[in-house]
Amino acid sequence: MLDLYAKFIGSLSNYLYTYILIILLLGGGIYFTIRTKGVQLRYLFESFRVILQKDKSDSNSISSFQALMVSTASRVGTGNIAGVSISICTGGPGAIFWMWVTAILGAATAFVEGTLAQIYKRRAEDGGSYGGPAYYIESALKKKWLGVIYAVFMILTYMIGFNLVASFNVADSFKAYQFYDAKLTPILVGVLLAALFAICISGGGKQISKITGVVVPIMGAVYIAAALVMIVQHYDRIPAMFSSIFSEAFNFRAIFGGFAGSAVMQGIKRGLFSNEAGVGAAASAAGSASVTHPVKQGLVQVLSVIIDTLIICTATAFLLLCSGVEPAAELSGMPYVQTAMSNVFGQGGVVFITVALFFFAFTTLLGNYFFAETGMAYLCGKTPSKAIRTAQKLLAIVVVYFGAVAKMSVVWDTADVLMGLMAIINVPVIFLLMKPVIGCLKDYIRQKKVGEDPVFKAETIGLKGKTDFWQ
Repeated sequence: MLDLYAKFIGSLSNYLYTYILIILLLGGGIYFTIRTKGVQLRYLFESFRVILQKDKSDSNSISSFQALMVSTASRVGTGNIAGVSISICTGGPGAIFWMWVTAILGAATAFVEGTLAQIYKRRAEDGGSYGGPAYYIESALKKKWLGVIYAVFMILTYMIGFNLVASFNVADSFKAYQFYDAKLTPILVGVLLAALFAICISGGGKQISKITGVVVPIMGAVYIAAALVMIVQHYDRIPAMFSSIFSEAFNFRAIFGGFAGSAVMQGIKRGLFSNEAGVGAAASAAGSASVTHPVKQGLVQVLSVIIDTLIICTATAFLLLCSGVEPAAELSGMPYVQTAMSNVFGQGGVVFITVALFFFAFTTLLGNYFFAETGMAYLCGKTPSKAIRTAQKLLAIVVVYFGAVAKMSVVWDTADVLMGLMAIINVPVIFLLMKPVIGCLKDYIRQKKVGEDPVFKAETIGLKGKTDFWQ
C-alpha cells in the first residue's frame, strides 16, 4: 500500500509542477511585480525600517517583528539545507538560478497576500487580531466554502506535509555517524523531537512567537557565518561556481529532455517549498500582527522571502558548490551537505550541520503548527474547544514522530503536492483581489511623501464598513 501511495504522490507532484504551478507561480509573480511596480525592490529598505520601528502593539497582539519571525521560522527550515541539496543533486547548479527567480518574483506575491491578510483581518476575543487567505477569501469574495477548503489544505500541509519533512531530515542527518542504526536511531530521534515539540506547543501561538523570535535570528546568523567561512576559504572556486549556475540554468536541451528533473523544475519546486510565496499561509502570521497600515506588514513579508531564499538558501548553495564535492543523485539531501562540510571542516563540520539542521527543523515545526492552529480556528468559526485543541496537538505530535521513520520520497512529494494545492487556490484569489492592494499601496506612498507615519482607514480605498479593523 505504501509503495502504491509513493508512486501516486510522486506522479501527481511531477504533473502539478510541470503543467500547472510553473505557469501559476512564475506568471503570478510577474503579474504582481508589474502591478505593484516592483514593490519588493523599490521598498526593500523600507521593509527594514518597518521592522526597526518602535513596537506599538498591545499585549494581546504579536508585533510586526514577531510576525516576521513566525513566518520566517516556517520558511527557514530543512528546505534551506536539505532542499537546496536535493535541487542541486537532481537539477544541477542551474536550479539555484531558478530558485532566485522564484524568490524575487515571489516576494511581490508575498507582499500582496500579506497586505490582504492585514486589510481583511478579524478582531480576536482578547482584542488582538487574526487573518490569512481563508479570511480574505470569505470577506472579499464571499465564498466561505472555498475558505474552508483552503483551511483544510493548510492544516494538512503544515501540520502533516511540512512537519513530516522537517522530522525526516533531522533523522536522516544522523546517517553520517557510526552509531547510526537504521531501525533504532530514527525511532529515538522521532521520540525526542515529538517530546520537545509537545512541550513547546503547550503554550499556544504567542508562546511559539516568543520562542521563534529568539531562536530564528541566532540560528540564521550562525549558519550564514559558517557558510561565509567556507566561501572565503575557497574563493578561487567562486568564478567557476557562478559559471556553472548560469550556464546550466539556460541549458534548454537538458531542461526539455527531462523536465521533471530539470534545473527549472527543481529550482521552482524547492524555491516554493523554501519561501512559500503564493502558498498564503505565512499571511496568517501577517494577519496577527499589530501595525498602523497593512502595507507595513506586506513589506515585512517581502523581507521574510528575501531572508529565506536570497540569503539563507543562497548561503547553502554556495557552501555546497564551493566545497569541491561534486553533486550526485546518491548524495541528494543531507548526505551531500554533510559530505561537503566534512571535506572542509572534518567531523566537526558534520556535527555543526547536524546541530544547525536540528534548530532549523525545530523552529519549522513550531512555525508550521502556528499555521495549523490558524486553519483550525477558521474551520471552527471561533477559538476551538479544548477537546479539539488537544486532539490537534496529539495528532501533530504523532506526525512529528512518524516523519522521522518515513521514506524520503514519500515525505517530500506529500509536502510538495499539499503545498501546490494551496497555491492553486491562493494565487488566483489574490489575482482577483489586487484592487484593494493597489489602493492600499498608493495610500501608503501618499502618506510617506508628506512625511507621515502611514495610518490606514478602510474608507480611503472604498472599504468603509467592509472590514473588521481599520474603520
